Amino acid sequence: MTDIELEKYYRSFEEMFRSDGWKNLTEDLRGSALNVNSVEACQDDKDLYFRKGQLAVMANMLNLEAQIETAKQQQNEEPEVELDS
Repeated sequence: MTDIELEKYYRSFEEMFRSDGWKNLTEDLRGSALNVNSVEACQDDKDLYFRKGQLAVMANMLNLEAQIETAKQQQNEEPEVELDS
């Protein structure tokens, strides 16, 4: 990915994170995670593993903003490599 493409990529995420829709989604995910994160509500081991998968997806979504920010910082810290012609 070129620097310009990468900048557009990060900018699109930043715009999304500032939107009301993103704030609503993360709020709903936090509420849902509390309900899904209940061993007592599991019917069997399949349900337990299904809930585990749901929680993994929810955690990934809830941590997306931090993940993108970390990736952006790491990209900015990487020294540029000069290619000899």
